[in-house]
Amino acid sequence: MHNFRELNIWKISKNFCKEIYRVSNTFPKSELYGLTSQLTRACVSIPSNIAEGCGRETSKDTARFITIAIGSAYEVETQLIIASEIDFLNNDDYNELLNTIHHIQKMLYNFRKTLK
Repeated sequence: MHNFRELNIWKISKNFCKEIYRVSNTFPKSELYGLTSQLTRACVSIPSNIAEGCGRETSKDTARFITIAIGSAYEVETQLIIASEIDFLNNDDYNELLNTIHHIQKMLYNFRKTLK
């Protein structure tokens, strides 16, 4: 078992969620139950699955939850691309968020490798 609060990947993904909430608050209110909801739920899933995986007894179980977090990270990436293409995100926010999600994806892959 790992203490998730001490993991850099958990800290970075948690802080990333705060940024997602900040930018998604600028989306049109008509998207509250659409893209805004999808994006925030997928984003919250990343640190949540890291934490849940860290509470499991075996490395195999932890790796399964990290794999789910990786899937959520790719979901977030797709939603950021869509948000950018429909002009919900400015270029600066989009580039910063995209760089961060790519960094998170790499960190998740590397963490999962240590568990096998």
